[in-house]
Amino acid sequence: MTTSLPSSPPQTALSAPDRLGGGAMFDRIAQRYDRLNRIMSMGLDLLWRRRLVRSLGPLTAGDRVLDLATGTGDVALAIARTWPGTTVTGVDPSVGMLGVGTRKVRDQGFAQRIDLVEGDAQALPFDDDTFAASCISFGIRNVPDRLLGLREMARVTRPGGVVAVLELSEPREGFFAPLARAHVHHVVPRLGAWLSGEQEYRYLQESVAAFPPPAQFSALMQDAGLEHVRVQPQTFATAHLYVTRKPAR
Repeated sequence: MTTSLPSSPPQTALSAPDRLGGGAMFDRIAQRYDRLNRIMSMGLDLLWRRRLVRSLGPLTAGDRVLDLATGTGDVALAIARTWPGTTVTGVDPSVGMLGVGTRKVRDQGFAQRIDLVEGDAQALPFDDDTFAASCISFGIRNVPDRLLGLREMARVTRPGGVVAVLELSEPREGFFAPLARAHVHHVVPRLGAWLSGEQEYRYLQESVAAFPPPAQFSALMQDAGLEHVRVQPQTFATAHLYVTRKPAR
């Protein structure tokens, strides 16, 4: 299966790949991305991703699923394992991340069911109602126009299909909130700088802090035309899973 599209979507100042949060930033850390995720989340990202994948169902053989901001393909692989007979299209702006993901897909025997392609969340190269379900994990905060990205996910998902978002958040309430904030503000940037590059992981902390609270982001999903927004806090509210549906016709 291919790892590139015949032509990339047009780039704007907001979607340029060399901006912080763009494809070039993730190219620089692609080879270390999986290990860094495990270390900095203490393995919790695996649990959160499993919950995301389960939320997409029920799915049946022959269904197509979109994994936006697929990165190195962890969620795409989990979807293929969890829902037998489905096919998965993973989209990401980082060629470096897709290269790592393509090797994993091939080595784990899923090359016939998973296709990884380069693309922009704000201009998806798919027809309306293409996918049975769509998801994005730890990527919506990097989309310059989040509302447009959500509308694109809704557009390419078939009526009645699930659109799910998993995203990091900064806890604001509860006994563990100060500890969780300290981890994101101080531990993550320093550990990331030590293991890879300071700019990339300082950006991670800043982007999480700037992400809207759950009620506000839920309203944005409704503005995108999605309904039945269900919000599930993950591990002391350090992440949230948002599960919605595209309205049935």
